[in-house]
Amino acid sequence: MKMYKSIFIVKKMDCPSEKSLIEIKLGSILAIKKLDFDLDKKKLTVFHSEKDEKIGKYLDELKLDSKLEKTVKIQDKNNEFVDDTQKQKKLLETVLYINLAFFLFEIIAGIISNSMGLVADSLDMFSDSIVYMISLFAVGGSILLKKKVAKLAGYFQLFLAVIGLIEVLRRFLGFEKIPHSTTIMVVAALAFIANMYCLYLFQKSKSKEAHMRASWIFTSNDLIVNTGVLISGFLVYLFNSNKPDLIIGGIVFVVVINGAIKILKLSK
Repeated sequence: MKMYKSIFIVKKMDCPSEKSLIEIKLGSILAIKKLDFDLDKKKLTVFHSEKDEKIGKYLDELKLDSKLEKTVKIQDKNNEFVDDTQKQKKLLETVLYINLAFFLFEIIAGIISNSMGLVADSLDMFSDSIVYMISLFAVGGSILLKKKVAKLAGYFQLFLAVIGLIEVLRRFLGFEKIPHSTTIMVVAALAFIANMYCLYLFQKSKSKEAHMRASWIFTSNDLIVNTGVLISGFLVYLFNSNKPDLIIGGIVFVVVINGAIKILKLSK
């Protein structure tokens, strides 16, 4: 089977959101068999079964400052094109289930303990779940279905995050009871462990695929959020104040809103 490799430099490909945007845009081109992203070097490698000028044209329409570096014909013996979609799918399904479980666990714990930090962290986990779902569709699913899932999930995430941010502001101006610091620290620690396990799975896979790389970045960022919530729980205990919890919660809600806006852009 003939196979070509086109290498593009995409200067404005700064984060996984641009990666997902490219996946959706190029997903309708049947000749494309695999997309390999290098986010650090801002390089996109497209493996395709026939030459197709639409690849470059579609990338130009995204206005990410893309430029074709070269297109070469590759041979099977080069072993450059390896179809490991089933392995990727299994890994993404595992981390998806973990994130969805902790989304439910944290939002319930946050409501019970009166912690906006945990509620915000739960939405951050939900945000990652959306990314994993999109990546699963990218591995072997319908582009139209992928857009619908992104749009529905994006609006749901945006709605919850805006409500959460309003609640944070209301609590800042009012007199609310102190959240349960022990619950905050225990739940945040469990979420940290869960994300560490997900990160371990991604590193173990040793994959440089777009889905794996993007998911690794999101999970690494989650560890920072988990740490922030954990520290806020300690500060709530130390100062007997709800302000640390509200500050962390507000920051994370803003991050989640920004992520939701990016996800909605992908669904257009």
